[in-house]
Amino acid sequence: MVRMPASRPYHHGDLRAALLDSAERTLREKGAAALSLRELARDIGVSHAAPGRHFKDKQALLDALALTGYERMNQALHAADSPGLALEPRIAALGRAYLGFAIDNPELLELMYSRKHHPDSSTQLTSAVERSLDTFTLLVTDAQARGEMVQGDPERITHVAAASLHGLAALITSCALDAESALAGLDDHVHLLLHGLRPRLP
Repeated sequence: MVRMPASRPYHHGDLRAALLDSAERTLREKGAAALSLRELARDIGVSHAAPGRHFKDKQALLDALALTGYERMNQALHAADSPGLALEPRIAALGRAYLGFAIDNPELLELMYSRKHHPDSSTQLTSAVERSLDTFTLLVTDAQARGEMVQGDPERITHVAAASLHGLAALITSCALDAESALAGLDDHVHLLLHGLRPRLP
């Protein structure tokens, strides 16, 4: 599972990283509404104007936080992917990586999927979102080439799979579903995703 980096004291030349670390702690403890560049500056011991060198406003800070979240999540997905695995365990491995990130970072995940991102940040964020989906799209195209999955638009099929996994993550992070139980039942979830809900002929 991916966890937030340990806090570190600010030192000259690392202000942006220190601000992001402090911002993520505040996000976890108090939510996005509590974030303030002035308060972050006070927390790490710099002048109230210092954050402006890296973030022109609060929205720019939120966008940067979302981007770091995608980067960490994409690293987790990349590390979990094993193209040599059969289809079901390969999807399950990616699903565990995604759910692990969601369980460890519920507030950050919510921010990542927020629609309030500033247009100026769209290029980086769009690229990060695409990389996260590309991991699943590659799995789909591999499976189609091996005859393990129905033919069709790989991106559309990816959206179905991603929506299913994200829905499971949302149930966990909203406390509607126990995380341990969800992880234990992930193999069954993936099986149903791949094979559908219709009764099987004998």
